Amino acid sequence: MSRPAGRVLTLLELLQSGGTRTVAELADRLGVDGRTVRRYVDHLLDLDVPVESVRGRYGGYRLALGYRLPPLMLSDDEALAVLLGLVAGRRAGLGTTGHTASETASAKIRRVLPPHLAHRLGTLLDSLAFTEQPGETAAPDSGVLLTAADAVRHRRPLSLRYTDRDGRRTARTLHAYGLVAHSGRWYVTGRDTAIGEDRTFRLDRIADARALPGAFEEPAGPDPAQRVLSGFATAAYRHEVTLRIQGTVEQIRAHLPASVARLTEDEPAADEGREADEGREADEGRAAEEGRAAGRWLRVDIGAERLDWLPPVLAGLDRPFVIERPEELRHLVVALADRLASHAAAPPDNAPSDNAPPDSDAPVP
Repeated sequence: MSRPAGRVLTLLELLQSGGTRTVAELADRLGVDGRTVRRYVDHLLDLDVPVESVRGRYGGYRLALGYRLPPLMLSDDEALAVLLGLVAGRRAGLGTTGHTASETASAKIRRVLPPHLAHRLGTLLDSLAFTEQPGETAAPDSGVLLTAADAVRHRRPLSLRYTDRDGRRTARTLHAYGLVAHSGRWYVTGRDTAIGEDRTFRLDRIADARALPGAFEEPAGPDPAQRVLSGFATAAYRHEVTLRIQGTVEQIRAHLPASVARLTEDEPAADEGREADEGREADEGRAAEEGRAAGRWLRVDIGAERLDWLPPVLAGLDRPFVIERPEELRHLVVALADRLASHAAAPPDNAPSDNAPPDSDAPVP
């Protein structure tokens, strides 16, 4: 919009998006100078829109907290983005208080849209198909989610009452580093002050949360998402698996993501080294070329409640590997290899025998 009235409305939209906007940022977005931004703010004040001036290094303008704007107006693209976001969030299991809030919000938006746009968007949503079933996970309490987000944003200690997977209830104080959405669930990760270690908690298992006085500094290290994935990979499980796999990180991660396995660089065992030496004596040039293409050896540590899913994953990985522990996994891999070999060697039930007459429609040689 090039007219002043249009720029004033654009300024209102920018402030409506939340947070404090600096004069320089607003001037850049509106294509005007700082003095003109201040004049546009005065126009909004004349319309009884409570724009607050924030002083300081990161100062600027923001809307007063609790201010309710006039009826919401969305463009066609904005309405489509909102409705698709609600549908995608509901199917991914990332809603709060179940599906009711998402469904009622979608209904309200569709009800106030112009008839032609409501019909077009309704047609799209009714004809849209998904390849995955909607998530059926427990939704966190919206109050807990917002309280945790506020504690993360302002680096305040977070007091919470938590129920673990065994039903034990404890009171915790957490220095929360961030919120993470993973596989249809919400998590908060941070340092448990009672034990001085990083911990990750499911938000739907938190019964109550409140911010405490004080502040803390987030330590250097991985971002919250990486902390959560690392926590999954290092949690206590029934089986502790150690493998050595020859390949690139990308090849291994395609089958064993960071939430499942930890990777560290390793070296091949002595027996494997001797086998490689014998191979090089037979054909030194070819073996060297294949060795470079195969990638280096990586140590893979996995925690698992069950082992039956690992043999098919290793077969699909199709890379040289060594099982260091547990012995049970080695037996499962051998059993899978025997089954695959048996299935591959067995002829199909409808295969013709050598003495069977030729098909009546087939030419006789």
